[in-house]
Amino acid sequence: MEEKIEKYIELIIKIGLNIQKGQILVVSAPVETYDFTRKVVEKAYKCGAKDVVVNWGDEVTGKYRYLYADDELFDNYPKYQADILNENVNKGAAFLSIYATDPEILKDIDSEKIARFQKARSSALKPYYNKVMNNENQWCVVSIPTDAWSKKIYPNLEGEEAKEKLWEQIFSIVRADKKDPIEEWNSHLEKLKNIMNYLNSMKFKKLRYRNSLGTDLEIGLPKGHIWTAGGETSKDGVYFVANMPTEEVFTLPKKDEVNGIVYSSKPFCYGGNLIENFYLKFENGKVVELGAKKGEETLTKLLNSDEGARYLGEVALVPYDSPISNSNTVFYNTLFDENASCHLAFGQAYPVCLEGGSEMNEEELKKNGVNISMIHEDFMIGTSDLEIVGVTEEGKEVVIMQKGNFTDL
Repeated sequence: MEEKIEKYIELIIKIGLNIQKGQILVVSAPVETYDFTRKVVEKAYKCGAKDVVVNWGDEVTGKYRYLYADDELFDNYPKYQADILNENVNKGAAFLSIYATDPEILKDIDSEKIARFQKARSSALKPYYNKVMNNENQWCVVSIPTDAWSKKIYPNLEGEEAKEKLWEQIFSIVRADKKDPIEEWNSHLEKLKNIMNYLNSMKFKKLRYRNSLGTDLEIGLPKGHIWTAGGETSKDGVYFVANMPTEEVFTLPKKDEVNGIVYSSKPFCYGGNLIENFYLKFENGKVVELGAKKGEETLTKLLNSDEGARYLGEVALVPYDSPISNSNTVFYNTLFDENASCHLAFGQAYPVCLEGGSEMNEEELKKNGVNISMIHEDFMIGTSDLEIVGVTEEGKEVVIMQKGNFTDL
């Protein structure tokens, strides 16, 4: 296992972040991942990092804060935490997030407190998010097993056995179990690039989604939209991979041209709560009706975060027949589940998905149909029978996905 962990860390530093000599790295990590995080820090220094700043977090003490702290604290985000990100993003730092949470740790917490604190966090970190959403700095999100997360996925296994099984799943999914993981990633990224190039060449005006769950949705795409996939290039010309794993090809929708109904296909974890079996009805881009068998109150409060929260900011295509999907595992972790399924995202769109978008201010982005919000949350809609049809400017209909998978593009 240690050899695979070393390969995984090498992938994170060299492919995910592509850390540059003399660059600062900021790592956000749960305290439970201390051993793995220390190895990441060491590897980053050995690869030329000038400094590595670790921002430790603990979801258990975070829960205690929700339970016992003064109510006024939930409308404020700690300045010192915001400073770590906001100051270093201006210094050209790279950012690594080790995302490994208990999917239901906050299930008994007042969802109003969670929503208020998430809003305060988004506001305090706006300078950081603006640069990251524009890919000005390298950033990468990865996951490793923790006790609570492993137990949620494999409830019938003992603690260490569950973690070991999840480790093996992750190694396989991120290709760290291969003889030459870096070469495997280069090949994978090239395949995603080919699909991306095809979609960009078609310049679709809109997409239509249908499946047996009841999804019947039409999504307009703005003129000048750009499909992207796999890796991104920072403002300094550094190629990096923001998500490990990544199986998606994505773009942005036109804010006010989403109509119809869509049903979720996997649980959506938000703020330590699970939202399951939900639907959303859109009219002129906005969610006008919703329902959920579990977590409806949490979903409603999320969509009331700000004016843009009820609109979409991302359209992502992922083949149903993908390594993560084929594992037949629900991970209760957005990083993994979104890369097993076609998905959409509430909230902020990526300006880099529009021609010239990175140079536009908020008003210019809005005029071009780009959604602006303090949130960006992915939710999964892909199924084995999903059909997606692209419609060109000339009205030609092209089947992009059939039975959940890409057609011969």
